[in-house]
Amino acid sequence: MSNLDSLVAKARELGASDIHLEGGLPSAFRVQGDLRLAGEPLTAASLASVARELLGDGAWDEFQARGSFDLSRAISGVRCRINVLQSSRGVGLAIRLLSSFQATLASLNLHPDLRKLAANRHGLIMVSGPTGCGKSSTVAALLQEINLSETRHILTIESPIEYLLTPRASLIRQRQVGRDTPSFEQALLDALREDPDVLMVGEMRDPETMRLTLNAAETGHLVLTTVHSSSAAEALSRVVSAFPAEVQAGICAQLADCLAGVVCQRLRYRPDLKMRVPECEILLPSSGVRGTIRSGQFTRLATALDGGGQEGQWTWARYRGWLESRTDWVLPTDRGQEPVAAEGTPADPSRQADPAARKARPPRPVRRGEAAPPPSPDRKERATSAEGPSGVLVIDDVDEDPAAILEKMGRG
Repeated sequence: MSNLDSLVAKARELGASDIHLEGGLPSAFRVQGDLRLAGEPLTAASLASVARELLGDGAWDEFQARGSFDLSRAISGVRCRINVLQSSRGVGLAIRLLSSFQATLASLNLHPDLRKLAANRHGLIMVSGPTGCGKSSTVAALLQEINLSETRHILTIESPIEYLLTPRASLIRQRQVGRDTPSFEQALLDALREDPDVLMVGEMRDPETMRLTLNAAETGHLVLTTVHSSSAAEALSRVVSAFPAEVQAGICAQLADCLAGVVCQRLRYRPDLKMRVPECEILLPSSGVRGTIRSGQFTRLATALDGGGQEGQWTWARYRGWLESRTDWVLPTDRGQEPVAAEGTPADPSRQADPAARKARPPRPVRRGEAAPPPSPDRKERATSAEGPSGVLVIDDVDEDPAAILEKMGRG
């Protein structure tokens, strides 16, 4: 494991998102989307030893029977998602380095309009895109927006658990398939008896999982899930086409009724920022969009996106324009340092008042009969005919002459 610790530490220094280890080849690090080879070739025997130590005896037997195994583990202080696989060269590892900070929309440089999706009380939110585009991070950010501001029961079903969510305002339960539940299907059946407000399904991989996910969204839950696709329309089409032809019309109707939004994203490298930023297409269920989905004419959704700017729809081009005009970027070195207000409410940096301005802000007027706020410790308490305790101006009556109020303020 010491070799794996050093490789993860090196990947962190390089800013890599993934590590690929294969017998007879050097370590491969994915940095800003490109692979970099480094170090001496690794032996198949050493990788098999590392994999067996990671898995333990029970999981090792399952890996040998299946040829692959997924797990998550903290290595060298970094939480990692690991796929152990069998290849022609022996045992290999694909390691995804997960962010150590609590993902939020602001920290991921996503558009604040996505908060509207998290505000839904029920329905289906799909986050789609190619492999490695940050779908899991975006889902975690949406869950965190809920967690920081609402008292809701969040239940996640993942394989494996990628982001460990710390409960703030919400109650959070995270279940890992293979460890806490035998399958996505069983966990979804269980979820309907576990009183969740928000349900996260790590990935809709098969028709049965899709059917149960749609049913959960129809029965009053807010459901978040991920799908592999290159556009919002393709994400919806992929779900429908997974079912037999004779039931696809019913699935289209279900999607039209329960859809809360589709976010398709990809990562684009910004040389000026020296990092990749998410670029999104966002489809919201307007009446026209619902009708198009119900009819199964997914190719027409591009037209709804193009003409739906006033309805909150975002095309790739429209979103790219917003990115080009943005100036308040959160850089990787700044993540994890964002302020969090009391009671777990997110303190959006763009909404933070300047400390000097906040200090100079005049006290709020207090009407007669209302308790005045306690005096600040660095201010001498005064009491005059024009002021109440702590120098707070007391307005005697609602209809008092404005000239008299100004005179009192002048005397203070």
